[in-house]
Amino acid sequence: MKKLFFLPLLLLFSVTALAQRVSILGDSYSTFEDFVTPSTNELWYYAHNDTSKTDVNRVEDTWWWQVIHDNDYKLEVNNSYSGATIGYSGYDGNDYSRRSFLKRMYNIGSPDIILVFGGTNDSWAKEPVGEYKYADWQWGDFYSFRPAMAYMVNWIRLHHPNVSTYYIINSELRPEITESMKTICKHYNVPYIELKNISKKNGHPTVKGMKAIAEQVSEAINPSKTN
Repeated sequence: MKKLFFLPLLLLFSVTALAQRVSILGDSYSTFEDFVTPSTNELWYYAHNDTSKTDVNRVEDTWWWQVIHDNDYKLEVNNSYSGATIGYSGYDGNDYSRRSFLKRMYNIGSPDIILVFGGTNDSWAKEPVGEYKYADWQWGDFYSFRPAMAYMVNWIRLHHPNVSTYYIINSELRPEITESMKTICKHYNVPYIELKNISKKNGHPTVKGMKAIAEQVSEAINPSKTN
């Protein structure tokens, strides 16, 4: 009888141990109250949002929660920060280095899958595009998009070997930002997911938009699950 009792527990522990851990490195699109690390990161989505701002008011509505739930993954770290740029140039020419992706990419835990969703604020803030640069970066390079993006992709690639990393490209970005992200990802031979037809309100995904993002991301990272 004892063997029969312990067998289901062993099977449960085995399934839990096999669940892949996912970390999110993002901006406002990936925030939600009480679900970001560190908790001091600024948010866009809350449990009690103003309906004139967004109709997303449940964590279950977020794109990343749906991806994790629908694919039987586990959340490792969600380090997302509203208004964050990949590079150091922010809105109105302000220095955004403290909230940038380059500063936060060190804090994403030890995941099996990394989903990087950025570039939107770089586009909106009209951050300088700069030149493509794939080595010998200097501090000043990070105030332009292309060198900052390349440095981030390379750093994550080197520090998280054998981890599946995907770069999510938002719809409706400045063409030069979209093209730069695709070019840099191709240079490092890492996959990107270019989003299409995302419903938005105030520039941010609605419930419908979140679902569309989740579906497109899931199809890219786990096609066997969606087919």
